[in-house]
Amino acid sequence: MSATAYPLTWPDGLPRTTNKASSQFRTSLPSALKNVRASIEAFARDSGRRVEGIILSSNVTLGSEKPADTGVAAWFAWDGATRCIAVDRYPKVEDNLQAIHHILEARRTEMRHGGLHIVRQTFKGFIALPAPEGWWQVLGLPQTATAADVDNAYRRLARQAHPDQGGSDDAMARLNAARDAGRAARG
Repeated sequence: MSATAYPLTWPDGLPRTTNKASSQFRTSLPSALKNVRASIEAFARDSGRRVEGIILSSNVTLGSEKPADTGVAAWFAWDGATRCIAVDRYPKVEDNLQAIHHILEARRTEMRHGGLHIVRQTFKGFIALPAPEGWWQVLGLPQTATAADVDNAYRRLARQAHPDQGGSDDAMARLNAARDAGRAARG
């Protein structure tokens, strides 16, 4: 996934918060940005691993510091993988940024008390995963394909994916799931 500073690039598969919580943070947007950047730098220093490609992604634009979607995602590369800490729990962008700052500070505390292996284990949950495949991609179809297109593509691909034809159980299960999702999408 290619993250952008604007608009918000939310990590695939991470659910959005529907009921916002009030926060006790009393931080301005510039201060929260400064805190996150300082925490990322301190985290890199403490871990002895470079942090690169930092992108703080949100819907804040010049002239609009209070967007309707207040989520924030901090993207960066650390220890050989792209990481993302995304927070949309609070109704203000600065509060979500401040939460990211505290999450990073918690990783620094883990580093001091548990070592790098503990932080690596914790950060496995922050690895940015690729977007899941859509049924149309598995079937090699455009997203606008009809139910008939779904069935035709399934039959054609099943000849290769079936275990009796040199395919595998996993390939056939993937194909069956795509066919079922395509049929459900097309009624």
